[in-house]
Amino acid sequence: MEENIDSLEDENGSFPQHLEADVVQEVLKSGTDLRQYSLQIEKRLKEVENKSIQDYIKESQNIASLHNQIAACDSILERMESMLLSFQSDLGSISSEILYLQRKSVSMSQQLNNRQGIRGQLSQFIDDIAVSDSLMGGILESPVTEKDFVTQLAVLNHKINFVKEQSFKVKACSDVKDVLEKLKISAVSKIEVYLLEQIYKFRKPLSNYQVPQNTMLKYKFFYEFLLTHERCVAQKVRKEYVDTMSKIYYSYFSTYSKRLKGLQYEDSATKKDLMGIEDTASRVPFMKSSLKQKNTVFTIGNRGEVLATQFEAPIIVPHAAQEQDMRYPFEALFRSEQYALVDNACREYLFVTEFFMVRGTQAQDLFDKILGRTLNLLVENLEKFVQESYDAIALFLCVHLVLRYQLLCHKRAVPALDRYWDGLQALIWPRFERIIRMNIESVQNCDTLKFSKELRPHYITRRYAEFSAAIVGISETFPNELVNRLLAELQEQVEFFILRMAAIFPQRKEQLIFLINNYEIILGVLMERTRDTSKEADSFRDQLNSCSNEYVEEILSPHFGGIMQFVKEGEALLEKGQTEDLKAQEGKALALVQSFSNNWKQSLEELNQEVLTSFPSLLTSSSLLQLAFKQLVQYYHRFHKLLSPTARGQLTNIHLIIVEIKRYKTNF
Repeated sequence: MEENIDSLEDENGSFPQHLEADVVQEVLKSGTDLRQYSLQIEKRLKEVENKSIQDYIKESQNIASLHNQIAACDSILERMESMLLSFQSDLGSISSEILYLQRKSVSMSQQLNNRQGIRGQLSQFIDDIAVSDSLMGGILESPVTEKDFVTQLAVLNHKINFVKEQSFKVKACSDVKDVLEKLKISAVSKIEVYLLEQIYKFRKPLSNYQVPQNTMLKYKFFYEFLLTHERCVAQKVRKEYVDTMSKIYYSYFSTYSKRLKGLQYEDSATKKDLMGIEDTASRVPFMKSSLKQKNTVFTIGNRGEVLATQFEAPIIVPHAAQEQDMRYPFEALFRSEQYALVDNACREYLFVTEFFMVRGTQAQDLFDKILGRTLNLLVENLEKFVQESYDAIALFLCVHLVLRYQLLCHKRAVPALDRYWDGLQALIWPRFERIIRMNIESVQNCDTLKFSKELRPHYITRRYAEFSAAIVGISETFPNELVNRLLAELQEQVEFFILRMAAIFPQRKEQLIFLINNYEIILGVLMERTRDTSKEADSFRDQLNSCSNEYVEEILSPHFGGIMQFVKEGEALLEKGQTEDLKAQEGKALALVQSFSNNWKQSLEELNQEVLTSFPSLLTSSSLLQLAFKQLVQYYHRFHKLLSPTARGQLTNIHLIIVEIKRYKTNF
């Protein structure tokens, strides 16, 4: 039991707490007397205590030495505490001094900043108000074109404005006011003389006024100085410029317009040159001269180039053109005149807005003062031409020139000519509409009995084709509802005329030939000069197809009419389910088969000759012939389906027919 107890003790002779309950429980189980067990424990504790005392005695010297060391450390720590307390006291006083110095430094820094700010303002004020020798020398002695004058003028402008602002606050401004006023008068006088000299240069004969304009723009600050400090002088300079340029532009365009007018074709369209007017011998000289010198009234030819390659081409030089004896249609002269106006007007507008510093309505008013007379002159010249003109193509080209030049002005950021362009259109459109309606009435009122019976395209049809193609081609870029409506009315009357002319032929086949020839010429011209998708082309294409199909039926009927009729009747019987009635027609079918087998080659040759001689255009005749053969083959297939097996065996092989048809196919 004692051994068990010894084994449970730790190195200090005591039991671990977690084992006490277990030990007691073990003792109780073993039946040991607890009192005895208590005495044993007490004895054991005394032994442990005695061992501890012995250990302490052995280490007594070390413990004494440790005590002495601890006492010495306490003494040192006490002295250090005293020193630290002294340092803390010293640091507290130093911190107070630092805070005092910091506040004083901030105060002194603020005072320094305030003094420096005042010094800077005073220095700037003195610089702004003081009149230096260099300023007086630059204004009084330097020519206006020298850099020193321009530089000192900007300085003077600043000082004058500054003194005006500060004069009611600072009395010192009055000390320099008189000096600045004298310098201003001197500068204004020199600037006025210089600008007027530049303006007077415009008046020299054959002068290039762009040069003095560019020079004035280089010194545009001069006018700004005048406008700010001497408005009456600025107004004088501007008035002088406006008067001078107004006369220059008016004189230039007046002369230029007169010289251009001398280059116009002597022959011009009259009221006898309408679409429906009969083409008599009295008009031959006019037509001949027109063909030599210009296109006809109804054909555009190369006149449309004024909207393309010639649109921004150099303007016509009258004396050079006269030396070469050149003549032009009106729209070419109009283009040259308007392009010259666009160049000059755009340059002028940009100049006045930049130099005279105007915008909006002020810029428009100033521009109108300069170019107003010139614009009125050009409007009057156009009005004279429009009132007497019967050349609708020329007028329509002029309208589109106006639209394109207006767009060009907008691209150059010049809206000043908008009212002018609108005025030109207001002049042209009513006359253009009137001429178109006169042409419509001439076609409507023409007497078809006066014309010769010819199957070829009528000259009125040719006129319409060329004229319609010209108007449609021109208007593709800028479509117009009025133009579309007028063309629709003209087209309607021309269609009526063609039908009325066709009615004078007694036979339907001749009528169809006439209609095809006329529709073909109209469609050909429209497709050549305009887009294939135009409404006019679609309309005549439909009518041409309809007439072509009917014509094919007409020319096939004399040769293969029996088969065609049998096919139509037989298919009708099949639709009604009357097959027995169809079988009853077998004898007739055999006769048709025999007749076809004997004559089909000769019939193809006769068809070929008839079609080729009926149409002036080989392309038209070839297409119609191929259409006829195609229709024949279709009838033949349908005929084949209706025949009995016996009759089919006697029928000519379709491949032989197709091979023969290919002989008539042209290669163009």
